[in-house]
Amino acid sequence: MSDASSTLILGGVRSGKSRLAERLAIESGLPVTYIATATRSDDAEMDARIAAHQQQRPPHWTTVEAPLRLAAQLQNHCAPARCVLVDCLTLWLTNLLCADDAGQLESECEALVAQLPSLPGQVIFVSNETGLGVVPMGELTRRFVDAAGTLHQRLAERCDTVILTVAGLPHVLKPVRE
Repeated sequence: MSDASSTLILGGVRSGKSRLAERLAIESGLPVTYIATATRSDDAEMDARIAAHQQQRPPHWTTVEAPLRLAAQLQNHCAPARCVLVDCLTLWLTNLLCADDAGQLESECEALVAQLPSLPGQVIFVSNETGLGVVPMGELTRRFVDAAGTLHQRLAERCDTVILTVAGLPHVLKPVRE
């Protein structure tokens, strides 16, 4: 098995994707760096979600916060014989959409997609699949859904493994088994 591998885990909210990603990271047997993209705010419910995620992670994992510059953090932390878990890409996209620099979304997504094939070690991405519902109302929400769908397609093309998680059950989409 090659030292480098990448996995994209998609699913709806509370589908079990983070739990699956954490299990895969543990099963890798490698030191784990957890890259968190969520940011604390005055939203008590979101803060409770962040706290719950922090409590369920093994205490010996290294945690890095990357609300905007994910590609740079991956470049800094991916290494042979290391597992990097990114949770979650849709929160990262939200941060970029709300950033002051309108061009940052495109440049950061381009940087992530471009560097993925050269990242050493194991990388696991977690993201919410947003393309299974109705077309949302509002320009910002449609931009978000479009950006997430485009990013997922580009990453799925480049990742070694793609898994859709539904009701806690992983469905392997790639590699396709014959």
